[in-house]
Amino acid sequence: MPSRCCSPWTSSPRRWSDVFLELPDVLSADEVGQLRVIAATARFVDGRESNPHSTVKNNLQIQLNDPGHAEASRLMAAALQRCEAFRNYAMPKAVAPPMLAKYAPGMTYGLHSDAAFMPLAGRALRSDLSCTLFLADPGAYEGGALSIDLGARRVEIKGAAGSAVVYPSNTLHEVTPVTAGERLVGLTFIESQIRDPAKRELLYALDEVAALEGLTMRWENRTRLQFVRNNLRRMWGEAS
Repeated sequence: MPSRCCSPWTSSPRRWSDVFLELPDVLSADEVGQLRVIAATARFVDGRESNPHSTVKNNLQIQLNDPGHAEASRLMAAALQRCEAFRNYAMPKAVAPPMLAKYAPGMTYGLHSDAAFMPLAGRALRSDLSCTLFLADPGAYEGGALSIDLGARRVEIKGAAGSAVVYPSNTLHEVTPVTAGERLVGLTFIESQIRDPAKRELLYALDEVAALEGLTMRWENRTRLQFVRNNLRRMWGEAS
């Protein structure tokens, strides 16, 4: 049974300083179970295969030619696609195939920002946003928080199984060392229709106003708001 990803304009999605978004219930319990089974039987390789020059990356990622990778990627991509809150926030132009990654005790991924461009089906995907889908229960492992640098402070996230967090790829972030248990996640990157994060945030805020207040406005004011939203998208957006 598909998950009921949080509705897009409620208090369920959690934003921090207009920088990133936490989404509960992106994956159903059944999908989380399927992904755990795949992870238990698939072959994982050193995570530095995709970033050989990194001195801070110490994790495992599913081997891309393992039969389980395609099915795991399909499950996670479909879950994100049906999540309206994800679509409204990320405004995706393209999404990289999600990939499973895991951390055993002693593993970590030190402070870094994600690569600006990544290969995708014969072209380069610009990584505007990064997304982590949590697959292990937070109580099943110690450490392993996703720590995002917000300048004056850091926020640490250990999401519930089935939840996700979306954040700008240019932020400095890390996965703190796992000290017990196993951290299992899915990872993907999004090229947004709106490249500039400040412009994307403004459009998201206008969309919130339209969704929450639009039906209470006088029709002519609602039309004017729609005029602004559509023309800002036309000015700032990139067609898929």
